[in-house]
Amino acid sequence: MDTVIQEHETDNKGSFYVEREGERLAEMTFSKAGSDKIIIDHTEVSDALRGTGMGAKLVECAVEYARKNKVKIIPLCPFAKATLKRHQEWNDVL
Repeated sequence: MDTVIQEHETDNKGSFYVEREGERLAEMTFSKAGSDKIIIDHTEVSDALRGTGMGAKLVECAVEYARKNKVKIIPLCPFAKATLKRHQEWNDVL
């Protein structure tokens, strides 16, 4: 079964998430800090998807979002911070 990452955004917040049969199995949330930054504040992956690299895929979605919207990422979430640190190719959004 393909895992589709969805995006939800409001005026000042957003999230990337995976849902199956109405249950949220993975989610990364962010807040907008002005017009040029987003703050990743939480990443969570359920046991059903743990070990699949889903957390890193959610962070990658945030990187793509940041590039597309020309914003920088402030990673307050420890998981997102560690993942971004491991990927030097994402430094342009920090």
